[in-house]
Amino acid sequence: MRTKSIVTLAALALFLLALVAPAGADSGNENQAPDLGGCQNLQVPAGNDVAFHVHGEGLQIYRWDGTSWAFVAPAAVLFADAGYDSAVGINYAGPTWESVGGSKVVGKVLERCTPDPDAIPWLLLGAVSNEGPGIFDRVTFIQRVNTVGGKAPTDPGDSPGEVARVPYTAEYYFYRAHP
Repeated sequence: MRTKSIVTLAALALFLLALVAPAGADSGNENQAPDLGGCQNLQVPAGNDVAFHVHGEGLQIYRWDGTSWAFVAPAAVLFADAGYDSAVGINYAGPTWESVGGSKVVGKVLERCTPDPDAIPWLLLGAVSNEGPGIFDRVTFIQRVNTVGGKAPTDPGDSPGEVARVPYTAEYYFYRAHP
């Protein structure tokens, strides 16, 4: 039931974004791969290039199971710019990225790296499915980098089922295979 509520809220957010947001991500200097520093295990395989890059701002949702906080899902808005002005999509359970135009990509975590112990890990994800034409069409890999916040609470919950929503930001790089 809670997952259905998250998906419903994400769909509503996407609808509202579609009314006010531009259709694509900023393409200025966005086609360069991120600096991975000590996280070279997040390198995308040769033959794939950065197609676009977005900035995410939202929540990491956790549920107390009686002994620990279990990750439930992200709930974030994706922006074309670092000023968080031009919304281009959302990120929600799956993990799924969906554009205001309706294209989607679902990813699967392949690698993790934690350069900042106070933030959620950086990730390399492989695309497991793509849907619809648009910015997420033919995406092969996703990198989540430059994360701030989002870690599960350190204090225990009061009762099983309690939900914590922890703010975070991240950058997402989307890759496509060479034509």
